[in-house]
Amino acid sequence: MKNEMTLHIKSLSENEAFARSTVAAFCAQVNPRLEDIIDIKTAVSEAVTNSVVHAYPNSVGDIKINVALKDDLVTITITDYGIGIFDTEKAREPFFTTKPEDERSGMGFTVMESFMDTLDVKNNTHKGLTIKMTKKLLIQDTAMVAND
Repeated sequence: MKNEMTLHIKSLSENEAFARSTVAAFCAQVNPRLEDIIDIKTAVSEAVTNSVVHAYPNSVGDIKINVALKDDLVTITITDYGIGIFDTEKAREPFFTTKPEDERSGMGFTVMESFMDTLDVKNNTHKGLTIKMTKKLLIQDTAMVAND
Protein backbone atom coordinates (compact mmCIF):
# COMPACT_ATOMS: atom_id res chain seq x y z
CA MET A 1 0.00 0.00 0.00
CA LYS A 2 1.18 3.53 -0.73
CA ASN A 3 -0.40 6.74 0.45
CA GLU A 4 0.90 10.27 0.26
CA MET A 5 0.03 13.79 1.37
CA THR A 6 1.48 17.27 0.90
CA LEU A 7 1.06 20.15 3.30
CA HIS A 8 1.92 23.78 2.53
CA ILE A 9 2.39 26.16 5.47
CA LYS A 10 3.84 29.59 6.10
CA SER A 11 7.08 29.83 8.08
CA LEU A 12 5.35 30.99 11.25
CA SER A 13 6.34 29.47 14.58
CA GLU A 14 2.70 28.68 15.40
CA ASN A 15 2.58 26.36 12.36
CA GLU A 16 5.30 24.07 13.78
CA ALA A 17 2.88 22.30 16.15
CA PHE A 18 0.28 22.01 13.37
CA ALA A 19 2.81 20.44 10.99
CA ARG A 20 4.08 18.01 13.64
CA SER A 21 0.56 16.90 14.57
CA THR A 22 -0.62 16.61 10.96
CA VAL A 23 2.30 14.42 9.93
CA ALA A 24 1.83 12.23 13.01
CA ALA A 25 -1.90 11.85 12.34
CA PHE A 26 -1.21 10.85 8.73
CA CYS A 27 1.34 8.23 9.84
CA ALA A 28 -1.06 6.84 12.47
CA GLN A 29 -3.14 5.18 9.73
CA VAL A 30 -0.67 2.28 9.53
CA ASN A 31 -0.81 1.76 13.31
CA PRO A 32 2.87 2.28 14.24
CA ARG A 33 4.22 2.10 17.76
CA LEU A 34 3.74 5.21 19.89
CA GLU A 35 7.54 5.51 20.08
CA ASP A 36 7.72 5.83 16.28
CA ILE A 37 5.05 8.56 16.27
CA ILE A 38 6.97 10.47 18.96
CA ASP A 39 10.20 10.15 16.94
CA ILE A 40 8.47 11.46 13.81
CA LYS A 41 6.91 14.37 15.66
CA THR A 42 10.27 15.35 17.14
CA ALA A 43 12.09 15.19 13.80
CA VAL A 44 9.38 17.16 11.96
CA SER A 45 9.36 19.74 14.74
CA GLU A 46 13.12 20.25 14.40
CA ALA A 47 12.98 20.49 10.60
CA VAL A 48 10.12 22.99 10.54
CA THR A 49 11.67 25.05 13.32
CA ASN A 50 14.93 25.20 11.35
CA SER A 51 13.02 26.54 8.34
CA VAL A 52 11.17 29.11 10.43
CA VAL A 53 14.28 30.37 12.23
CA HIS A 54 17.03 30.02 9.63
CA ALA A 55 15.50 29.94 6.12
CA TYR A 56 13.50 33.12 6.52
CA PRO A 57 15.33 35.16 9.18
CA ASN A 58 13.57 38.47 8.45
CA SER A 59 10.51 37.41 6.52
CA VAL A 60 7.77 34.83 6.19
CA GLY A 61 8.03 32.25 3.44
CA ASP A 62 6.64 28.92 2.32
CA ILE A 63 7.38 25.46 3.70
CA LYS A 64 6.25 22.33 1.86
CA ILE A 65 5.96 19.02 3.70
CA ASN A 66 5.45 15.81 1.76
CA VAL A 67 4.80 12.52 3.57
CA ALA A 68 4.74 9.17 1.78
CA LEU A 69 3.80 5.88 3.42
CA LYS A 70 4.66 2.64 1.68
CA ASP A 71 4.03 -0.44 3.79
CA ASP A 72 6.16 0.13 6.90
CA LEU A 73 8.34 2.94 5.54
CA VAL A 74 7.61 6.63 5.96
CA THR A 75 9.45 9.24 3.90
CA ILE A 76 9.13 12.85 5.00
CA THR A 77 10.44 15.61 2.75
CA ILE A 78 10.48 19.18 4.03
CA THR A 79 11.35 21.95 1.60
CA ASP A 80 11.75 25.67 2.14
CA TYR A 81 12.62 28.36 -0.37
CA GLY A 82 14.67 30.55 1.94
CA ILE A 83 18.33 31.49 2.07
CA GLY A 84 19.72 27.93 2.13
CA ILE A 85 22.83 26.78 3.96
CA PHE A 86 26.30 27.66 2.73
CA ASP A 87 27.93 24.48 4.09
CA THR A 88 25.45 21.68 4.82
CA GLU A 89 28.15 19.36 6.20
CA LYS A 90 29.27 22.01 8.71
CA ALA A 91 25.65 22.73 9.64
CA ARG A 92 25.14 19.04 10.48
CA GLU A 93 27.93 19.09 13.09
CA PRO A 94 26.59 18.97 16.67
CA PHE A 95 26.47 22.39 18.37
CA PHE A 96 27.07 24.35 15.14
CA THR A 97 24.75 27.35 15.01
CA THR A 98 24.56 30.52 12.98
CA LYS A 99 22.52 32.19 15.72
CA PRO A 100 24.41 31.89 19.02
CA GLU A 101 23.00 35.27 20.09
CA ASP A 102 19.53 33.68 20.07
CA GLU A 103 20.80 30.88 22.34
CA ARG A 104 20.32 28.23 19.65
CA SER A 105 21.89 24.88 20.58
CA GLY A 106 22.92 23.83 17.07
CA MET A 107 21.47 20.36 17.60
CA GLY A 108 18.60 20.39 15.07
CA PHE A 109 20.15 18.09 12.46
CA THR A 110 21.63 15.86 15.17
CA VAL A 111 18.18 15.44 16.73
CA MET A 112 16.59 14.67 13.35
CA GLU A 113 19.30 12.14 12.58
CA SER A 114 18.93 10.41 15.95
CA PHE A 115 15.16 9.96 15.63
CA MET A 116 15.02 8.91 11.97
CA ASP A 117 16.76 6.10 10.07
CA THR A 118 18.11 8.34 7.31
CA LEU A 119 18.56 12.08 6.88
CA ASP A 120 19.54 13.79 3.65
CA VAL A 121 20.09 17.55 3.54
CA LYS A 122 20.61 19.40 0.29
CA ASN A 123 20.45 22.93 -1.03
CA ASN A 124 17.86 23.40 -3.75
CA THR A 125 19.05 24.39 -7.21
CA HIS A 126 17.62 27.89 -7.07
CA LYS A 127 16.84 28.73 -3.47
CA GLY A 128 16.22 27.05 -0.13
CA LEU A 129 16.81 23.66 1.41
CA THR A 130 15.28 20.19 1.25
CA ILE A 131 15.45 17.73 4.12
CA LYS A 132 14.47 14.13 3.39
CA MET A 133 14.02 11.74 6.30
CA THR A 134 12.97 8.10 6.34
CA LYS A 135 11.94 5.76 9.11
CA LYS A 136 10.99 2.11 9.08
CA LEU A 137 7.95 1.79 11.31
CA LEU A 138 7.22 -1.10 13.60
CA ILE A 139 3.58 -1.78 12.79
CA GLN A 140 1.42 -3.05 15.62
CA ASP A 141 -0.89 -5.98 15.01
CA THR A 142 -4.39 -4.54 15.31
CA ALA A 143 -5.71 -7.83 16.72
CA MET A 144 -3.15 -7.70 19.53
CA VAL A 145 -3.96 -4.07 20.31
CA ALA A 146 -7.69 -4.81 20.44
CA ASN A 147 -7.12 -7.64 22.93
CA ASP A 148 -4.92 -5.63 25.31
